[in-house]
Amino acid sequence: MDKPVIMTVDDDPGVSRSVARDLRRRYGHSYRIVRADTAAEGIESVREMRLRGDDVAAILADYRMPQMNGVEFLEQAMDLYPYARRVLLTAYADTDAAIQAINVVDLDHYMLKPWDPPEEKFYPVLDAQLDAWQRTDRRTTGELRVVGARWSARSYEVRDFLARNHVPYRWLLADDPEGEQLLAAAGMDVTGTGGPGTDAAPAALPLVVTAEGAVLTAPSTAELAAAVGLSTAPATGFYDLIVIGGGPGGLGAAVYGASEGLRTVLVEQHASGGQAGQSSRIENYLGFPDGVSGSQLADRARRQALKFGAELLTARTVTSLEVKGQARVVGFADGGSIAAHTVILATGVSYRRLTAPGLDDFIGAGVYYGAAVTEAPDCRDSEVYVVGAANSAGQGAVYLSGYASTVHMIVRSDGLERSMSHYLIEQIARIPNIVVHTETEVVGAAGGDHLERLTLKGPEGERTVETERLFVFIGAEPFTDWLGDTVERDERGFILTGPDLTAAEDRPRNWPLRREPYHLETNVPGVFAAGDVRADSIKRVASAVGEGAMAVALVHRYLEKA
Repeated sequence: MDKPVIMTVDDDPGVSRSVARDLRRRYGHSYRIVRADTAAEGIESVREMRLRGDDVAAILADYRMPQMNGVEFLEQAMDLYPYARRVLLTAYADTDAAIQAINVVDLDHYMLKPWDPPEEKFYPVLDAQLDAWQRTDRRTTGELRVVGARWSARSYEVRDFLARNHVPYRWLLADDPEGEQLLAAAGMDVTGTGGPGTDAAPAALPLVVTAEGAVLTAPSTAELAAAVGLSTAPATGFYDLIVIGGGPGGLGAAVYGASEGLRTVLVEQHASGGQAGQSSRIENYLGFPDGVSGSQLADRARRQALKFGAELLTARTVTSLEVKGQARVVGFADGGSIAAHTVILATGVSYRRLTAPGLDDFIGAGVYYGAAVTEAPDCRDSEVYVVGAANSAGQGAVYLSGYASTVHMIVRSDGLERSMSHYLIEQIARIPNIVVHTETEVVGAAGGDHLERLTLKGPEGERTVETERLFVFIGAEPFTDWLGDTVERDERGFILTGPDLTAAEDRPRNWPLRREPYHLETNVPGVFAAGDVRADSIKRVASAVGEGAMAVALVHRYLEKA
């Protein structure tokens, strides 16, 4: 078998030879060292190695190269070798370069030149990176294909589930030649003509064909999750900590719980990231000056939780929480259950439904709650409508403006200032194809098999507009009905914690606040709440992550006293 490659790229020939010499001295017996003196030469070498089928273990790129800097080089190289370890070299402490590299290419290490002696400052770093590469599962997966109808709500749900769980797939329309071939091979005929051995029912769509050739017709979310390798079954029946909800608060709790030695399992109904995971761009999260998509942030947090040993269960719906002695038992919709000493409720919130007549008929067929990133490319050169005035709506409008000819923002209030961050308002004002309609609301929808028209009501009365897509980002509804009477909630369903558990009118003067940080305790000992699902929480990604981490500190305190 050919040796795997360690590649180094530096435009200074002397430095390039020195780096290659140090690499050969230590790793030449097990790896082939490839050196390039320019970024263009390096990219050409990467392409040639890919065509030959060579395996690349690590790529070391100098940051300050003309024409293409090291970050840009690594970004192109990772498209061809996504598993190669990425190391950025720089002659001095360039913090901006490091942050940029982390944002763009998920950098593995940042190293200062020169390293003398290499035995102390160079080789230990490369040893760790190569060891990580060796332990990575680099088996290439075949292509997952999804065949469905353009305006099928269930086809959209399947695509959205795969996209948000970072499962690559190829989307084929049922009336495309390749889509028809796959349907025929599966014994299906959605044209309605029927035929020997065919299923003429369109309800059988979408068709999912796995890389191994397994066929799923209109699969449930649980069936789909199992087919693509997502974990759906717990490894054991009892844990130290169960985290319910995979949004920022839940992921923060899972990372800190597992990293601190707690047997931790996170249960998520749909996909990691929650509402924040649907955000097309988050630009005010600490440490990401160039912004980061909610999906990227959620995926990094998910991988971080797994790294520390947390279990992540997907496509499991929680239906009950019971206290049985020292155990807190969580029940699932399928009848199964798991138990733990403690539970953190981080179920977050979902977007509130619009009640205008006709809208419910087109959910997933032109009407989408959240960013619906899978639909954005199909909005090209068309007019789309966005309802909402908070940051999520603004981020969605900015993202869609890169595809649509015009993005119309429908805002009930007289402006964006009361609910949207200032930086985002300024950004929207600079984008010419975003139009903000204030004091306006959607009052009706109509169409055939998909959305075709909206009725808007504004200062000048009602009017009808032609559009095939409406994206809704309004309000927040907590997912807490399943708790029943076990955990106290307010009139809107948000979980009450800390001093909020005592009604304001019943509090004596000089009510003593409880000493526990952030007051994350519910009325049930050993059960805590974190993030947007908690009453009066600050609806920000950073605060949700912080509450998830703080809840773990309270879990430790509870376990010490129990």
